[in-house]
Amino acid sequence: MPDRFFLGQSGSFSRAVRAFPLAGVLIALVPALVLYMLSQTGDALVTSMIALSLMVLLTGALHEDGLADAADGLGGGRDREHALAIMKDSRIGSYGVVAMLLSFLLRAASLAALARFDSSLAAVSMLAAACLSRSVMIWHWSALPPARTNGVAVAIGAPERGSRNLALLIGGVMGLIFIASHLGIPVAIFAILVCAAAGQFFTAFVRRKLGGHTGDTIGATQQVSEIVLLSTLALIA
Repeated sequence: MPDRFFLGQSGSFSRAVRAFPLAGVLIALVPALVLYMLSQTGDALVTSMIALSLMVLLTGALHEDGLADAADGLGGGRDREHALAIMKDSRIGSYGVVAMLLSFLLRAASLAALARFDSSLAAVSMLAAACLSRSVMIWHWSALPPARTNGVAVAIGAPERGSRNLALLIGGVMGLIFIASHLGIPVAIFAILVCAAAGQFFTAFVRRKLGGHTGDTIGATQQVSEIVLLSTLALIA
């Protein structure tokens, strides 16, 4: 967006996080529509890859980059300082490559399985994953202190409590509506709880390894929770 819209702003995301789940839905809207339309006549796996590729273009692979860096640091770091140093390095290692491959493969396979069952279910699942994963991401962000004294995560500020709670509410309600519209409320609640548990487990792992969050672990949380939600829906649909 043009920088004129942000003149006079501090650059802090403390209050802006409340809009992240809605932003996720807006970002996923066109890819979900493409997935729905193409899966009517095309191969489900190919159309799922096209939809995911479009999503990556729209986001600039922001969260995928975080996942790769976090995987390299958390997987290859001998200790906290070594892990943080690896995550700061712009080069990608084997852990990062594998993490990104698994991210695309699991999400594409899950969306394809959902599309073969019901193309509209695949589309709304993509929307649900986009909003819920960003709510879980905000939870991770607020649950841990910054792992560094400087860096992107420090510069943009911590989520305000009220904004965090609103983001969790918006993401949870929208996710529930999207999933329940096709699979019912019990299945929707179960899938959301599994997604939340994955985010909590990853947060606990990061706390143990780093003692706090970074911009990379925030992005990785979004990816992990999105993968888990789509995989869960594909397995139980």
